[in-house]
Parts: sequence; structure tokens; C-alpha cells
Amino acid sequence: MTSVTRLCGTKSIPTVNGQFPGPRLDAREGDRLVVTVHNHMSRNVSFHWHGLRQLRNGWADGPAYITQCPVQPGQSYVYDFTVAGQRGTLWWHAHLSWLRVHLYGPLLILPGLGVPYPFAAPYKEVPIMFGEWFKADTESVISQALQTGAGPNVSDAYTFNGLPGPTYNCSSKDTYTLKVQPGRMYMLRLINSALNDELFFGIANHTLTVVEADANYVKPFTVSTLVISPGQTMNVLLTTSANPSSQAFAMAIAPYTNTQGTFDNTTAAAVLQYDATTAPSSAQNLPLPALPRYNDTNAVARFTSNFRSLASAQYPARVPRAVDRHVLFTVGLGTDPCPSNQTCQGPNGTKFAASINNNSFVRPRSALLEAHYQRRYAGVLMANFPTTPPHPFNYTGTPPNNTFVAHGTRVVPLKFNTSVELVMQGTAIQGAESHPLHMHGFNFFVVGQGFGNYDPINDPAKYNLVDPVERNTVSVPTAGWVAVRFLADNPGVWLMHCHFDVHLSWGLSMAWMVDDGPLPNQKMLPPPSDLPKC
Repeated sequence: MTSVTRLCGTKSIPTVNGQFPGPRLDAREGDRLVVTVHNHMSRNVSFHWHGLRQLRNGWADGPAYITQCPVQPGQSYVYDFTVAGQRGTLWWHAHLSWLRVHLYGPLLILPGLGVPYPFAAPYKEVPIMFGEWFKADTESVISQALQTGAGPNVSDAYTFNGLPGPTYNCSSKDTYTLKVQPGRMYMLRLINSALNDELFFGIANHTLTVVEADANYVKPFTVSTLVISPGQTMNVLLTTSANPSSQAFAMAIAPYTNTQGTFDNTTAAAVLQYDATTAPSSAQNLPLPALPRYNDTNAVARFTSNFRSLASAQYPARVPRAVDRHVLFTVGLGTDPCPSNQTCQGPNGTKFAASINNNSFVRPRSALLEAHYQRRYAGVLMANFPTTPPHPFNYTGTPPNNTFVAHGTRVVPLKFNTSVELVMQGTAIQGAESHPLHMHGFNFFVVGQGFGNYDPINDPAKYNLVDPVERNTVSVPTAGWVAVRFLADNPGVWLMHCHFDVHLSWGLSMAWMVDDGPLPNQKMLPPPSDLPKC
């Protein structure tokens, strides 16, 4: 635990090596990383290497109670994994309760030695992590919300690399400043590590060229503002002006949301500083970039429609053409009845819940991956997760009268090398909102998306099977749907969940259980000897 002061107040937060945000990890494609975690806190913890495929090696993936029991106080665990066939910007974060609000850092993977970027080499590369700051203790915030059934209190500020900046009280001195030279090209490695908010980002009087998403190269496109969901990463090229009109410009982030509840409707600012010889400019009087309105779903859809894979000889888009399994998930909120001995503050006196296909995920008491490896499933999980909605309704229209969800630790079993098409359909229960869905252990190709209810007859005809973007986190559009395809070529148990931690806490997750293949190099590796016990 480390004392950190922000927004006029000091609090003790969990940190890695005393740093907030946590240490930057640099690797090259093909490198083996060995990360030893010593838990000196009084609570359990585990770490996820977000976006790393962890081939056959779920033991290093990190989500607590899915691929491992958490690391208990006073205990240690070694994450040992190889970066295979991936390069770009990823990140690491705690994967238990809401601990990742402070426990996160960049994981930057350079191409192999001598392998160039598929775009002009930047003069400099800068990781920028967007985050959230709560004055309150976040573990108390979520435990109180789960107790009362209400929506949790929202954050008090957004941050650039842990710094809120001049739009907040007592925070002018806590302003992130990016020093640049005129007429140079910088690569900003953007990471949204916020707990519960998708964010718009822009730099006043500058444009940004997107060249990568979730550590996959994309066909470059240029925008003045972008939107990035929690869990997502994006590499953008910023070419600075040869003759800047000012020595400093404001950078800003602000939320995108359609929630019917409260949200942190603030804007965080940082400084793009040209003249490094003078004192840093005060960001207070800099004009902010024009960001879209907080609920501008059309701006989000326009931005999202730009993403395409390179689909080149060197970086092919290996999207599955034939599909073995068609799966439809409804994704959204619901409710639980209030216990008879208590008053609840959720919708109409109920408790908030969240679900996929009306199943709200129940966290097991032991790790699913161990149960799968030992083929001992009884009392731990059931392999009967519904792959179609159990009660079809007008998903983006009037909600059904009964919004109660079912509960269970259920998984979808997949045979090795099954090609899967997954359509994720947003629902309007308790309000339609966007949901950033993150898949562990895999990337997927985003082959289609749209508003309203998915049409299985007409929508597939419009799929992009030529150069769809490859990602690990995609937002189900507000009152809409998204279709992805992936090949189940990575044996193990892999979590898929909403990257809004409030929705994850309410049960918006599931797991894929992928069987071993017939060959030795298609089977799960055995567990390490120091695997934590529950």
C-alpha cells in the first residue's frame, strides 16, 4: 500500500513497486516474460496480461477463480509466458474485484529485431493511460453497491497517466505534459484503463492517425477525435506542426455513455507542450478540443466504422470463412429480487444485476481451469451455458415484464479448432447502453455491426470477410449488435466479460472451455508447481 495525494486528499492505495500507474513492461515479439508477484497487501490479488494470447498456458492469464486462485496475502506467484505472434500496445492489470483501478501499467511489445512498422517510423513513442480516480475507497464503493443493490458511486476524476489535471480542484500541479518538437511524428500508445467509462479523446488543433488497435495493425485513418473503451488500446500517429500557432495545446478526455444512471460527467485535460525551453504552460487557459457530446452514439458509430485490418501478405486477416458454431448472446442489465429481510435501492426496489443470455455469472470458489485440467467439474461448473437467448423478446424495444436473471457458473464447451461466429446483441433492459466485451485467450474478427435487433436473414450478407479488424475488446453498440468470428485453437478456460467493472461485478461474464487438440502441441501445458491455492 502506498499513500497517494490527488484532488485535495490523500489515501492509501495498492501499488506495484510503489508506482502509480504501475511499471512499464517492454518486450519484443518472441520474448519470454517472467513476472514474480509478491503480495504484500492484506487482500487477495491476481494479474492479467490483457490481450496476450497465452497459448496453451492459461495458468498465466490471471483472472481470479477462472484460470487461477488469487495470490493470498504474504504469498507469491510467478507468471511465466511467451509473446508469440503479437506486437503492439497491450497492458496489464489486477483481475479481482475493483483492484485494477490502481493496479495497472503498459505492456509494450516491439516487433522482432529488424522488423519495421508497416508505417513510417515515429520519432518517439509515448504510452498514455487513461484512468479514473475515486476519492473514496473503491473496494468499499463496490461492496456497498452489491449490498444495497444500487448503482455504485461514480469516480471523481479522469486521469492521464494517473494525473487529473487543471479542470479539477487542487490538481493544476498534477497535470500530465507531453513535450514535443515541431515537425516531428510521435506515436501515442493509448490505453483505456478506466474502470467504468468509454472515453472520447482529442488534441486541440491537431489530428490523429490510427494505425493499430488492440495490438493489431489497421489500415491508417485520420480523425480529430476518437473513442476508446475500457480494455482497448490504440496506437495513433501525431504529426506536430512545423510552425505551431501556440507553444501549448490542450489534450482532453471525456466520457461517452447512454446510461440512465449517474456517471462521471467531467473532462480531464493534459498539455501538449511545444517549446521545452520555457516553463510548462498552464493548462487552465488553454482552449479544450471539441469533443462529442457524452451521448453521441452516432459519432461513436462513425469512428468505429473506419477500422479495417491490413489484410496484407505479411499481416493477413485470417478470418474464418466457414462457421462450425453459431452463437447468439444477449448482453445487458437485469435485476435480482430483494432479499426478504432488507430494503434494496435498485430499480423498483430490486437489486441491479447483469447477464449474458439471462445468465448472471457466479464466481466459483475454486479455479475453473484446474477443474477442467483435472476433469473434475462436479460442484465447480456446468457446461450448459445457453448459446441462444432462453426467452426471445424485442431486445432493443420495450423490455419484458420480468427482468430477473438466472445465476450459475456455466461455460460453453468447444472442441479444439471449432470456428465460432458470435453475435452479441445489446438489450434495452434498465436502459440501452454500450458494453465493451473483452475475450481472454483469443483475438476475434469484427465482421459486422449495426443498430436495432440482429437480423439473421439479412445482416450476414453485409459482413466484411475481407479485411475485418482483429481485436480482443469490442463494444456492443448502444441498442445494437456486433458479430465476431474466432477459431477455438487455444485449449483452456477463457473468460469473456464486460470491461465495465460494475457490470462484471453484477455478473456480466461467461467462459469458453476449449478442449485439447489431438497433437502434443495442441494440449494445455501442465500447471506450474507454485500455482496458488484457493
